[in-house]
Amino acid sequence: MLNKRTTEVYALGQHISMSAHKARRVIDQIRGRSYEETLMILELMPYRACYPIFKLVYSAAANASFNMGSNEANLVISKAEVNEGTIVKRLKPRARGRSFAIQKPTCHITIVMKDISVDEYIDTDSITWSQKPKWKKKHTTMSYYDMYSNGGKWDKK
Repeated sequence: MLNKRTTEVYALGQHISMSAHKARRVIDQIRGRSYEETLMILELMPYRACYPIFKLVYSAAANASFNMGSNEANLVISKAEVNEGTIVKRLKPRARGRSFAIQKPTCHITIVMKDISVDEYIDTDSITWSQKPKWKKKHTTMSYYDMYSNGGKWDKK
């Protein structure tokens, strides 16, 4: 009997304050690419939408390494989508006591990563009970690595 194994992990960013059209411009460039190539593309693109997408891709890779124990070199972005969120409405005071409505759009970004080294189906008939995998969480020590202080363009305020 074949059982389906989960090979996909995702990261979801909700209520990101930018329009969905501007975020889709960046998402279309990284869809279907490998993890390392995606990080290089997002570092070098000049758009404001790159930073929240960069954080989501990094978070999805961290989810994959923690939950499935997969290597970052084997990760590929299988699905990336941007949906429109709520519109935050504000009033801007204008001349002669009037006010104009300002609409600030938000969006929801979903990044799904797939591990290409793991088979999607596992054959449970050929495995005896002594060979069945026992899933244990690895206990590792945390080492601090500040990925944002490399002198990039996002350090400037």
